[in-house]
Amino acid sequence: MTSTETPLNSPADKADRRRWIALAIVMTAAFMDLVDVTIVNIAIPSIQREAGASYGQIQWITAGYALAFAAGLITGGRLGDIHGRKRLFLIGIGGFTLASALCGFAVNPDMLVASRILQGGMAALMVPQVLSIVHATFPAHERGKVFGLFGAVVGLGAVSGPLLGALLTEWNLFGLEWRPIFLINLPVGIAGLILGRRYITESKAPHALKLDLVGVALVTLGLLMLLYPLIRGRELGWPMWGYVSMAGALVVFAALVAYEKRKTVRDGSPLVELSLFKVKSFAAGIAVQTVFGIALGIFFLVWTFYMQIGLGWSELRAGLTGVPFSIAVSMAAGLSVQKLTPRFGRKVLQAGALIMALGVVIYIWESERYGLAIAPWQMALPLVVMGVGMGLIVAPLTDAILSEVPREHSGSASGLISTVQQMGNALGLGLVSVVFFGTMSDHLPRAEVGAAFVDAFQNALIWVAAVMTAIFLLMFALPKRPAQHEEGAEPTPAVAADKEPELVG
Repeated sequence: MTSTETPLNSPADKADRRRWIALAIVMTAAFMDLVDVTIVNIAIPSIQREAGASYGQIQWITAGYALAFAAGLITGGRLGDIHGRKRLFLIGIGGFTLASALCGFAVNPDMLVASRILQGGMAALMVPQVLSIVHATFPAHERGKVFGLFGAVVGLGAVSGPLLGALLTEWNLFGLEWRPIFLINLPVGIAGLILGRRYITESKAPHALKLDLVGVALVTLGLLMLLYPLIRGRELGWPMWGYVSMAGALVVFAALVAYEKRKTVRDGSPLVELSLFKVKSFAAGIAVQTVFGIALGIFFLVWTFYMQIGLGWSELRAGLTGVPFSIAVSMAAGLSVQKLTPRFGRKVLQAGALIMALGVVIYIWESERYGLAIAPWQMALPLVVMGVGMGLIVAPLTDAILSEVPREHSGSASGLISTVQQMGNALGLGLVSVVFFGTMSDHLPRAEVGAAFVDAFQNALIWVAAVMTAIFLLMFALPKRPAQHEEGAEPTPAVAADKEPELVG
């Protein structure tokens, strides 16, 4: 053995093994969160039948999670910077596991909604620490490989979530109906908690900012004032207080902007770094991300209702129908980042918007043509086209948004991107009451339910197609070619947590 070789089982070898085990732990937690979002959608009709949940409660089961997740993301990242990322990760994964148990053992729809909101809040503590821990654990020259692994985990979550949810619901394990989709998190979460305590190394930001609790409160209040009337309005007959509440939400958001300006001057630690919006590409990109989240929030929920309630398909049949879509997203996402975006820049994103809109139009045409007799194989074409379009957007969009952001604000900007994506998703879920349920009667004869759901699905898809067209136009404000793809430029990693640039390396 030469003097330059590292002895087996040396301290350096053990440290290297520990960090890769830590990576596996945090990636598993990220996978658990990703799967939990998609797995619930496929089980919604079963939840509605077995738990007796109303359509409004069903919307809150999904929108409540997204709202709590969005409201807590930036705060969760900052808490990790201040108090330690390992500590917050363990609190988050422990709380997420507990909330999953509460969801699985919920005795009524209201308890399930409350448990889902808690689960989203715990995810907001857990998820921001994942890439922060990666950033603090791995040197710069290894992070590209690690971020590539993270992308693979995202793709795997997109593919496996609906299918796993379909299988668990279809099998009806121990007569528990839909409950195993939440209870499956328990062994994974407990293992992550035990192993995380042992293998993850603690890290903090050396110059962490203070918490902006007033900013968090204003964001949450504004979103609740906007979303609650949207979700409950149809059931309650669109009362006047609902319109007042939605109008008041705009006042709250205006107050948030004014407060954040004052806080920036006072101590330089606002929840939202408003100076970022002076960067044209960032402002446009945030608009694209928000509107894209709205489109996805609408589509995935109404798609589930359409297949399982309108067409009467089983969870397994619906889950298998979505596999071509998930595969197309994963393949197109990899192709767009590795081959297309470095060469064609913004055109790839715009092509993705148009291709996804085309897939939606094909879906509308097929749904109209085949009606209740449509088969899964007939849905494959529009779903693959939509998946390709979505893949061309989701992978390079973050890089395009961040390309002109000053490097010292990249952490704040990345956290804000993740937050508005979740906010857009929550808003889209709220709008389902308008674009889907708003087109059908409250009391339909059983024989008319299928046709009504098909018509409502087509109406919702028209809205999605219009949104994708608006996204195409908004993308003209993005840079033609992201700066990190120019020769000699250092790429900016697309991180999901709001963290300071002075991370422990």
